[in-house]
Amino acid sequence: MLPKSPRKVSNHTTEEPVSQGGHEFQDADFVSLCEKLRISDHVKRRAWHTYEKLFASGCVLRDSIMKIESFGLCLFIASVDCDEMTFTFTELLKAVNMSVNKCFRMLREMDDNLDNLSTKVDNAVSKLKTKYDTMCLLYQKFQRTFGLIFVEPPGDRADSDTPSILKTSWVTFILAKGRVLQMDDDLVISWQLLLCVLEYIMKRTPLEALKEPYKSTVNGLSVGVPTRASRRGQNRNRSVSRQSETDTRVIEVLCKENECPVDEVKNVYASSFVSFLDSVGVPMTDGLPQFEVMSRLYEEQYNRNKDFDARLFLENDETLRVDVQDSLEQEKTPKKTDLEDVPLIPPQTPVRAVMNTIHQLMVVLHSTSDEPSDILKSYFNNCTVNPKEDILKRLERLGCVFKERFAASIGQACAEIGYQRYKVGVRLYYRVMEAILKSEEERLSVQNFSKLLNNDIFHTCLLACAVEVVMATYGRNVSQKQSNPVTDLSFPWILHVFDLKAFDFYKVIESFIKAEPSLSRDAIKHLERCEHRIMECLAWQSDSPLFDLIRQTKEREGSVDHPEVASTLQQPLQHNHTAADLYLSPSRPSNPCPTAVTNTPSHSINDVTTPQQKSTSLSLFYRKVYRLAYLRLQSLCSSLLSEHSELEQVIWTLFQHTLQHEYELMRDRHLDQIMMCAMYGICKAKNIDLRFKTIVSAYKQLTNTHQETFKHVLVREGKHDSIIVFYNLVFMLKLKSVILQYASNRPPPLSPIPPIPQSPYRFANSPLRVPGGNNIYVSPLKSPYKASEGILSPTKMTPGSRILVSIGETFGSPDKFQKINQMVRSSERPLKRSTDDGMAPKPLKKLRFDTDGQDEADGSKHNPGESKFQQKLAEMTSTRTRMQKQKLEGSMDFAKTEEK
Repeated sequence: MLPKSPRKVSNHTTEEPVSQGGHEFQDADFVSLCEKLRISDHVKRRAWHTYEKLFASGCVLRDSIMKIESFGLCLFIASVDCDEMTFTFTELLKAVNMSVNKCFRMLREMDDNLDNLSTKVDNAVSKLKTKYDTMCLLYQKFQRTFGLIFVEPPGDRADSDTPSILKTSWVTFILAKGRVLQMDDDLVISWQLLLCVLEYIMKRTPLEALKEPYKSTVNGLSVGVPTRASRRGQNRNRSVSRQSETDTRVIEVLCKENECPVDEVKNVYASSFVSFLDSVGVPMTDGLPQFEVMSRLYEEQYNRNKDFDARLFLENDETLRVDVQDSLEQEKTPKKTDLEDVPLIPPQTPVRAVMNTIHQLMVVLHSTSDEPSDILKSYFNNCTVNPKEDILKRLERLGCVFKERFAASIGQACAEIGYQRYKVGVRLYYRVMEAILKSEEERLSVQNFSKLLNNDIFHTCLLACAVEVVMATYGRNVSQKQSNPVTDLSFPWILHVFDLKAFDFYKVIESFIKAEPSLSRDAIKHLERCEHRIMECLAWQSDSPLFDLIRQTKEREGSVDHPEVASTLQQPLQHNHTAADLYLSPSRPSNPCPTAVTNTPSHSINDVTTPQQKSTSLSLFYRKVYRLAYLRLQSLCSSLLSEHSELEQVIWTLFQHTLQHEYELMRDRHLDQIMMCAMYGICKAKNIDLRFKTIVSAYKQLTNTHQETFKHVLVREGKHDSIIVFYNLVFMLKLKSVILQYASNRPPPLSPIPPIPQSPYRFANSPLRVPGGNNIYVSPLKSPYKASEGILSPTKMTPGSRILVSIGETFGSPDKFQKINQMVRSSERPLKRSTDDGMAPKPLKKLRFDTDGQDEADGSKHNPGESKFQQKLAEMTSTRTRMQKQKLEGSMDFAKTEEK
């Protein structure tokens, strides 16, 4: 039943909606739902007002079920906005008979229709979705792991312990996760905590319920657990329990079978899980925690959090049901051939993926120490002022700060876990510092780096970058959206911990990546995204040194309004600037001077900067900002103005003019906000019908966008509003005369388009298909590594491995060779040639790389006597070699292409 005579809803939001027809609510279903969920009168009015706006927006309510669901969502929105959650998320889903996934989908649709849900609601939904996605993955991993440990009961046995063990294990885990962790999306600690729970349960389980190798491991513990018969009616013996927990053989077997770092799991057990056991103090029955007791404790925790009841996973409850294929971020693999007995490589789950990434990082740091190497010490000794003592004191001080802030965000029981991650970052910091100094020595032919090595900001930024790589490696989660900023450890959290300015941190990113060729693709992409965020908004915050640098440059250059004149915009970003250049670049000239001379590499790193030098860091920063800004604009124009392509350069001219002459508009704002306003302003001037809502809808489809960008824009000090309000009250008033010039018969000259070369750090899409072959691919090696065998030695990828060729390793059995040769012969097809006179095959575009010289993977350098398989193997070798060379030797340019 639709609401009677819905009143028109104005565009502005009112705090207290007027009651309808003398009666606040005339819908019995709405009133009944409010009573069931214990809704206050204030929240009722807000929810009904939201429902009216939804109905007035033209959203069609198909039937009464859809209406009830809409009521529930409106109550959820109003309760979050009013901070009056009188119900849990699961209670809401049960009351309106809706699943979690449908709820999230309908909230997105409501936001598209209303387009004014608050950022508070956005954050609440994002946090719920992140926790739900993470719990889905953990439960699926729990089911698979439990099945490998415990014997599945026969169908005719009703007295089996396994089902009760499963229920007790899961409830114990979700209780421990809630007690230990404050963050909902930490996949690594959650998984390691689950292994601790399984180890604890296994030690108290009858041996006949265990599979090998766990059965023999538990049976051989040095400190035995009382037999099942002797445990009946016996209370928990804490001393015996604690003594048995000191034996780590079960954990070691669990970690080995699940390819998990054993030292980290032991650390989680000692620092977090033991304290959890002490905090709950539950009695034991037959050696196992009582399910009813653990469930009651979890019930209290769940009611406090007001989220979803994770016990319902055990019942496959429809509110939490999820399609396994949709929930797993599986890596796509080539299709299987018709050959029998060639099994497919199973897709990699997120838990396995993050463990492999951690393992690869540990392999890279296997030979490094958390103390300076002898080479670093020699660099320190060559300095005029030895920086070693200051470096060690700084590391100790920042380590204490990091440990404290990590514990405050994750949970106090996780303080030692955080400090272990910090120490991994210190090892990476020393490794990269040594590589940077070696590079500078080759570049400048000097060994005295006293000025750089005694620069506190340089060291702090380099350490922060190393720790950020470690945090990103451990912090991978299943949701790409950011969670609640209060508990979010992702960038720029590290800047707040180390009290760094984003503009200073930006200076070290490029040199860091160049200095560490073993960084994973994901780590490089993460650092690239960090640099993008700095250029988009973080560097433009009020307390940023960027504005002082711009002002000083303007004062020095007199009439020039901006450090980056139009002519330099066309200069390529191929440069040799290093972190040393950027950190030692002058920021405050001794006296204003109209001429400017750029740093040259031939100068010693300890040269005194002259007044004539201008800021290298500022010049390079602006060139990167321009290129990033144009790429964002190009993406938006392609989706909105394909029929008016001539407007792209006009919009870019206004966009670039704003950044150059009205850069104060960027203070505490976002680059994309200026972009959208420039597009809207030019379209208005050119009489093109393009509404802001259309621009915002297209903007949401771009990569790495957040609703807060257009919902929460600074209008004046302390006042935020939507982007249309910002345009009307700020942007339009500031640039009205400039915008109107483009509607005249003599518009201003257009700004040149920045050159956008291919970034050498962009990796080709994997897998790449070998030309001329059916189902033969080359892809970066993603399997885990064994430190004992060196970084180039992959372990077996699956129990039944696929036909694989790892370049640089022994080929394998003759059977493998025969099968691959047969597959190649059965799928041969002629290559397209450039001419008919037997010239070399034409290179295929998908195998081209931006490197000098001819592409050797195109088949143009085969020897006449080579077999087809030898040719293809040579192609694969060449492709892989150039992919590695591209990563190791390419010079980076972050702002050249948008992250895909």
